[in-house]
Amino acid sequence: MSAQICVARIGAAHGVRGAVKLWTFTEDPLAVKRYGPLLTKDGARQFEVATAREAKGHLVATLKGIATREEAERLNGLELYIAREKLPETDEDEYYHADLIGLAAVTTANEPLGRVVAIHNFGAGDIIEIAPPQGATMLLPFTNAVVPSVDLAGGRVVIELPAEIEGDDPTAA
Repeated sequence: MSAQICVARIGAAHGVRGAVKLWTFTEDPLAVKRYGPLLTKDGARQFEVATAREAKGHLVATLKGIATREEAERLNGLELYIAREKLPETDEDEYYHADLIGLAAVTTANEPLGRVVAIHNFGAGDIIEIAPPQGATMLLPFTNAVVPSVDLAGGRVVIELPAEIEGDDPTAA
């Protein structure tokens, strides 16, 4: 089975005719209408977006086969996935988070740091999480300064470790 990419999460029911709030994780929120069937993580259920319109920070969508508020309420919280190959190609210096997970992380001197385990965004920009072979994971800004090179074909990211991390001064009293 190919890699699955989470493209949306169903939220609360909207109205009485089976519409739902739909949070999308795509550059173009309405792209979810063009992907065809969207699957649950386990692939057991699939949904197709029949209609969608933009609202504040989300879409209001109807899903084929969901006609009542009660049916819509039961879907709250479901994440919807598509196969990685259905997504469009990225531009240079653009990456799908799923393509980065599992890549080796090395320093600019080619010393191993660990593996990329996640990409987070807590509102102030992307954060790359690196898990070393032992010890705590590192959370670093996913910027060109800290991650000067992403080599998908070579299976690695190059990390320029910051010289010092604020609040991490061992000499401070």
